[in-house]
Amino acid sequence: MPAEPADGAAETAIETRGLEPVPDSERGGRVRELVPTWVAANISVLLLTMGAGLVIFNELNIWQVLVVAVAAPVVSYGIVGLISIAGKRGGAPGMALSRAVFGQRGNLFPGALIWVARWGWETINAVSGAYAVLTVLDLLFGVRSSTPLIVVTLLFFVGCTFVVSGLGINALRVCSTWSTYLFGAFSVLVLGYLVFTTDWSAVFDKPAGSSAMMIAGIGTIAAGGISWVPSGPDFTRYLPRTASSKGMVGATIGGAGVVVLPMVLMGAVMAVGTPDLATAQDPVSFIGELLPTWIAVPYLLIALVGMLLINSMSMYSAGFTAQTLGIKVPRAAAVSVNAIISLVFGFLLMVVATSFFGSFISFLTLLAVAFSAWIGVFGVDMLHRTTYDGPALLDTTRTSAYWYKGGFAWQAMTAWALALVVGLLFTKVDWFAGPLASTWIGENGLGWAAGILTSAALYAVLPRTAPVEPVQPAAAGEREPAGSLSN
Repeated sequence: MPAEPADGAAETAIETRGLEPVPDSERGGRVRELVPTWVAANISVLLLTMGAGLVIFNELNIWQVLVVAVAAPVVSYGIVGLISIAGKRGGAPGMALSRAVFGQRGNLFPGALIWVARWGWETINAVSGAYAVLTVLDLLFGVRSSTPLIVVTLLFFVGCTFVVSGLGINALRVCSTWSTYLFGAFSVLVLGYLVFTTDWSAVFDKPAGSSAMMIAGIGTIAAGGISWVPSGPDFTRYLPRTASSKGMVGATIGGAGVVVLPMVLMGAVMAVGTPDLATAQDPVSFIGELLPTWIAVPYLLIALVGMLLINSMSMYSAGFTAQTLGIKVPRAAAVSVNAIISLVFGFLLMVVATSFFGSFISFLTLLAVAFSAWIGVFGVDMLHRTTYDGPALLDTTRTSAYWYKGGFAWQAMTAWALALVVGLLFTKVDWFAGPLASTWIGENGLGWAAGILTSAALYAVLPRTAPVEPVQPAAAGEREPAGSLSN
């Protein structure tokens, strides 16, 4: 009998489904719903700060920033879209499907690492949201930041995040759609203001930076998207098996790109007038300095909703990851663990840390490496697997088809572990530098790419023992060739 009984029910206003696969009869989602989902996943003023960093730290000109702003979402969210295909095939969250690749026990290792990595991502977003609240209070009422107020704003932001993520997929869809419209409208307003107030001669006269810094910039911006890869199937498991795979990839890239491109470019333009933007301890208050209050306040409030959605989506997926680690509580309760952790770490980052931007970039770099090893293994497995055994995914006992040898798929574990080491060898951040960080790969910030390629290559050549899975006949029009991107 499965060790993790299904606790879900049909899709309702409050989602109660956990790790168990979504039955075909309940898959009423549409591919176009992915567009606002990935728009919402990128509504963050941190993209403005990162765009400024490309100009100030990487010393790129506006044309090189444009290349980075186009390439980064195509690369990172292209991978998110490809891995998301597993969601419609198996109807289960990404880290539950990962059990089929790594084994019931083996999946605990990448699962634990990904869960811990999410703590940092949620902390960064909680801090950004709290800073947005503090900036609005300052602009409207002249209330200055203090330690007690920091605690209150963090509690407010994380509390709202917990509520939305606890409600589930339907609440996220509704909030994502409305925030997309509002944020898009005000972003156009901000863009128009910049067009008429920016010293464009200073923007276009800036000399070009090195190609290495441009490649490294792509990696930095792409790291945010890479962190969403294991969560991709979480948001596609309600899609019918007949949903277009090409459409899923396109909607994912399009939804992310429509935000990343203008935000990064606006950050680069803002850096001309505010050169200390990328080095500020507070990554949000500069908006109040650069924009008039009547634009800055509503823009920050809408961006606050966006950052809340980013954290809600992350915590939504983190709840599934916690369940795959054996934390036997409902998904909504599992989310509370991440909420508490983001509160504690957020307080430390706002009160103790001396450089927000430096901590943020270092975290993004390590985050991409941590996720890359899993991506290569899972991606190669997808080329050979078009169906998943639902009961076996939930069965954590020796009777599971995904038990393999001792609960481990040793080939996947070997490829994952070695790729993780390789990625770190080429990585350099503020507090850590691998022995190969000075090589071409390291100097170009490609440690995460080395991790993906290493894990994919190793897993592809290592002999694998296929699990004993029941034959699942597909309905007409539902068959999908291995490795295909369309039905």
